Amino acid sequence: MNSPSTDALMWVTERPDLIFVEGRGSWITDHRGKRYLDFVQGWAVNCLGHCPPQIAAALAQQAATLINPSPAFFNEPAARLAQLLVEHSCFDRVFFANSGAEANEGAIKLARKWGQQRRSGAFEIITFENGFHGRTLATMSASGKPGWDRLFAPQVAGFPKARLNAIDSVAALIGRDTVAVMLEPVQGEAGAIPATAEFLRALRELTTRHGLLLIADEVQTGMGRTGRLFAYQHAGIEPDIMTLGKGIGGGVPLAALLAREEVCCFAAGDQGGTYNGNPLMAAVGIAVLETLLAPGFLQEVAAKGDFLAAGLRALSEEFGLGDERGAGLLRALRLADERAPALVEAGRKLAAEGLLLNAPRPNVLRFMPALTVSRDEIGRMLEMLRRLLAAP
Repeated sequence: MNSPSTDALMWVTERPDLIFVEGRGSWITDHRGKRYLDFVQGWAVNCLGHCPPQIAAALAQQAATLINPSPAFFNEPAARLAQLLVEHSCFDRVFFANSGAEANEGAIKLARKWGQQRRSGAFEIITFENGFHGRTLATMSASGKPGWDRLFAPQVAGFPKARLNAIDSVAALIGRDTVAVMLEPVQGEAGAIPATAEFLRALRELTTRHGLLLIADEVQTGMGRTGRLFAYQHAGIEPDIMTLGKGIGGGVPLAALLAREEVCCFAAGDQGGTYNGNPLMAAVGIAVLETLLAPGFLQEVAAKGDFLAAGLRALSEEFGLGDERGAGLLRALRLADERAPALVEAGRKLAAEGLLLNAPRPNVLRFMPALTVSRDEIGRMLEMLRRLLAAP
């Protein structure tokens, strides 16, 4: 198959010399016909795998009905999806966006507006070292990814950094200008590092005591990824604001900002977006959410997460590697050296069928399969990884 030239695409990162042309479930095929077992899935985006029939049907039906009446008007799919999210979470209102970074930007704006009205102009949002919240200027500043403080300087001010699972480090940063604390329940880009349930409960108590907002960035952990619909539910807490992205669209551009009624203080014109809440994307969100809410689906995700974790721990023991960590089907394996990028490349180049993995750190492999991945496919990935680890 002849593939188009990629020369016209702007360079932003190194990419291998292949073009993907087709995907089904946990498998994706390149322009040469080679298949790959995909344990990246667009960085946890394709929660139902590649080209699931329920998303294809929702897109086809909605595209033939109504695509975008403009966000100046209500539409039925957006209203229905918002109601479903409210019914199955602790939040009261939903604003739809197109990406996780945009949802997080909205959360930052909402918290600062609330601070203007309720906390005498307080604007600082405590975030965490090694956290990741997106690639806009504000969300990059909120992130604690090493080196990002020097990109596109000057940073947006107002994001002091605490240490994950160290409640005293959060308390030490609270001052008169503090309005909120924002965190990922599992730090994805840091290598699937979970916030402990004890820490999340202590954080909820601390923020409540000081009259601060608690913002849960569930762009990667939300929509069933951890075995519960939302990761905050594992700790039995209720945040004030939550953001969703990635999995909520199952592969299409959809994100959401959710908040409790008392926090919803946007005035007309404060927040918007040309494509936000359009019926085409919202129809997909409904199809995704209804699939996740089907009886037994999330329990199966949790069980498959345990199966994957056990397999990774066995490999760690066999090869003398570091710890296995994560939640549900968002997991990571720490290596004993910094060959994670080399293993990713070697997996892609395996003969006959390749393996797609992710290395968020030089010594960490991250696993983000479709929530519909089978145990056989998990076992197949583990055997492929075993071959890679055993290679000289």
